[in-house]
Amino acid sequence: VLTNGKVLVAGGQNGSDYLASAELYDSSTGLWTQTSSMNDIRIWHTASVLTDGKVLVAGGAGRSNVLHSAELYDPSTESWTKTGNMNDARNSHTASVLTNGKVLVVGGWGNGRLSSAELYDPSTELWTKLISVNT
Repeated sequence: VLTNGKVLVAGGQNGSDYLASAELYDSSTGLWTQTSSMNDIRIWHTASVLTDGKVLVAGGAGRSNVLHSAELYDPSTESWTKTGNMNDARNSHTASVLTNGKVLVVGGWGNGRLSSAELYDPSTELWTKLISVNT
């Protein structure tokens, strides 16, 4: 849920089509509106609302590959920009915004099951690899 109360839905799959499209849902009107598309098609990614109101979309899968890439959606301009790539390509992972504003990404699938974790810093747009979690 964005800071303006709208819900951003980005990417996914429609049959055999992988999507880069994005839409906004306004619960006060019940209406969906199209917004700009992501730079990359992706499914099985995460979306995290940052403290500045932007949305970090990280990882996922394209048609034939697991993604390292991440991008930011700015609700004020309704535009997407690429940001730093994760260290490990991953999909089906978890992402949590921490109290310091950084984003913790853990696990998922890459070239097999991942126990790795990394931290995104919005101020530098860089990812730091962390000690792997116990499995």
